[in-house]
Amino acid sequence: MNPESPDWIAGRCRADEHALHRRLFLKGLAGGAAASVASFSGLFHNAAFAAEAKKARKHCILLWLCGAPSQFETWDPKPGRPSGGPFASIPTRIPGIHFSSLMPLCAGIADQLNVVRNMKTAQTEHFQAITLLQRGNPERAGFTRPTLGSALSQAMGQLDAAIPNFVFIDPIPGGNEFESFKAGNWAGWLGAEHAPVRIGGDYTQLLADASESISRDDRESRETLRKFLTAKYERDRGSVVARSQNAAFERMKGMAASADLFDVNKLPAKDRERYGPGSFAQHALMARHLVEHGAPFVMVANGMNWDNHVFQHEIHQMLVPELDRVLFHLVNDLGQRGLLDSTLVVAMGEFGRTPWINTARGRDHYPNAWSLMMTGCGLKRGVVTGATDADGVDVVGHANNEQNLFATLFAALGIDPHAEYDLPGMPTFHRVENRAEPIRDLLA
Repeated sequence: MNPESPDWIAGRCRADEHALHRRLFLKGLAGGAAASVASFSGLFHNAAFAAEAKKARKHCILLWLCGAPSQFETWDPKPGRPSGGPFASIPTRIPGIHFSSLMPLCAGIADQLNVVRNMKTAQTEHFQAITLLQRGNPERAGFTRPTLGSALSQAMGQLDAAIPNFVFIDPIPGGNEFESFKAGNWAGWLGAEHAPVRIGGDYTQLLADASESISRDDRESRETLRKFLTAKYERDRGSVVARSQNAAFERMKGMAASADLFDVNKLPAKDRERYGPGSFAQHALMARHLVEHGAPFVMVANGMNWDNHVFQHEIHQMLVPELDRVLFHLVNDLGQRGLLDSTLVVAMGEFGRTPWINTARGRDHYPNAWSLMMTGCGLKRGVVTGATDADGVDVVGHANNEQNLFATLFAALGIDPHAEYDLPGMPTFHRVENRAEPIRDLLA
């Protein structure tokens, strides 16, 4: 503080202001500097700083509809058209906008949602499309980009949080086409400290095993020895791998200490009943619970359920009502808890489905014109942007791709989409390449 300022002269200089210029520091965190300020972790014990940091926290829940849902049976119905299928459309709370009749609950809160109907991407096969829509930019030979969760872990992660910065909840940890992606390098050049912690299936049991199979004294002794050895190795060798390994151990230690947060059965029965009995519904409820307790990014997947090459209408008739119910309760719950303004919710797959029905009465992969939903933090509400032609064969007018999508997500969360990654000795990379524009219609 300037000694000649009126505040100084009047003796009103607050002691806690000397600890840190909080606004500037938080501005740095919002811009993605969290990973570079690990040495300041003790500041979170400062009450004034902790209060400011808590206000600044933002979150993202990604409902990953793996396999790709049909836009015709969700956000962009074409009733009465050859592509439309057997389901009607219903009016929503947005004048002139209709959703599929399979989504009455979302139609009733459409003024709280945003729908993008003009997505147009390049990949037609699951693995390549998942890679593209999880990383937000085309691949560049020899380099592995971080996924959205890892990028947000680095940009929004809290330095002293027990809950991991990137939680991935998956009911089917193996045995589907998504597994090849899950086994890959999620964090890319950001390192293992920004890789996801996986929950679901047998992985959930690991939390209980970690907290119960070894006594507390033995666990602390082992952890002290591990820290000593890895710190020595990192110091002697200058090893980035050892540093990443240390971060991963710290993350699991925090999870073991907060294992109860990952037990959906400990949540109120009325909440579990509202969301529904399916694993996807229960995991969405868990995501809400984790966000309430500070998790920056939670991704909820559902296997390959949406890949309906056969019996499209029959299977979507089962899947879409669950998605409708989950979105309705998740958005309402976040709003009632005062969290929707700080939590970005996204529901999407890796592409859409064909306007035509194949010989097995299914819809095949279709990246040329598809839809997704997002709402919450940094976005307007009740906006439907973009359009497709009468049969949903192509986008009418401007189309948005994966880079426009990622630019929108980063911008909504207050993160510069075009900032460079700090990668010494590597080519220049940005969070979003080509200075791709966000979807301006959606940004508040």
